[in-house]
Parts: sequence; structure tokens; C-alpha cells
Amino acid sequence: MADSVALDPIDLRILRLLQNDARTTYRQLAAEVGVAPSTCLDRVARLRRTGVILGDRLRLDPAKLGRGLEALLSVQVRPHRRELIGPFVERIRALPESRALFHLTGPDDYLVHVAVADAADLQRLVLDEFTSRREVARVETRLIFQQWECGPMLPPSAGAHLSAD
Repeated sequence: MADSVALDPIDLRILRLLQNDARTTYRQLAAEVGVAPSTCLDRVARLRRTGVILGDRLRLDPAKLGRGLEALLSVQVRPHRRELIGPFVERIRALPESRALFHLTGPDDYLVHVAVADAADLQRLVLDEFTSRREVARVETRLIFQQWECGPMLPPSAGAHLSAD
């Protein structure tokens, strides 16, 4: 854990609150954690500077954007060599259908979360962008029926010390 950053209970409360709603104002945040707004601003700036907070993201509804079918693609790459991996990763990350890409251990090398219009679009994506690549040995597709967000991420020992918000 050499990369971990020391966080006190106020930092942890700030992180929990911001993960629940990143649009919370510094004034609201300061009132919730019991510090002055300027102190809160300084703490959030430090959390950003040290890389604890990586950014703010806007969540979109894929179905409302015409991408109502989501799937997980397990991909096996052969041979699994560095000179093939870089171009493969860059190509998959550039696809508009790609939502997330994970490099794995085990029988599959990658897990790709995709959002497409429908089954025909998913078939086109798998055939044109995955199995047509020489280095792709196998693709296994799993449809996502439903997805849930989970609670805020905190350091391993911090979760027991804070009440749920």
C-alpha cells in the first residue's frame, strides 16, 4: 500500500458525500462534516492533488442514447504478447460501444463492457471488431439484464467507522 494516502475521518466523510453526489457544494459539504467552507475546499483540493479524487463524471442512460442492450465480452488473445496487446487495447478503447475494459488473469485475457442498439448491433460488433482481429482467439458474450451501483469506495478499515448516508 505504498501508494495509499493518509486520510482522517473528515476526509473519509467528504469522500463518502462526494461519491453520493459530486455536485454537493463546498458550503453543504462543510456543514455536513463540521468544518469551515475554506477548510473543506482545501481538503478537496488536497484529495485531488494527491490523486485520491480522480475526477468527476457524468452518468448517462445508454438506452436513452439508443444503446439499450449492454453486454460483457470475455476475450481471449493469442498469443498474449506485449506487441499485440497495446494496439488491441487502444482499438477497443476507441470503439464508441466500449464502456469499460479490464485486463484479467485466468482463461480470458480481457473483459469488455459494451453498450449497443440491439442484438444485431452486438453481432456486428463482435464479428467486425473482435473476431476479425488475428490476435483474438475467442469471444464469449454475456448479456446484462440489470446493473446496480454499489456504495461509496473507502479504505478497507474506514467502512466500519462511518454510518451510512
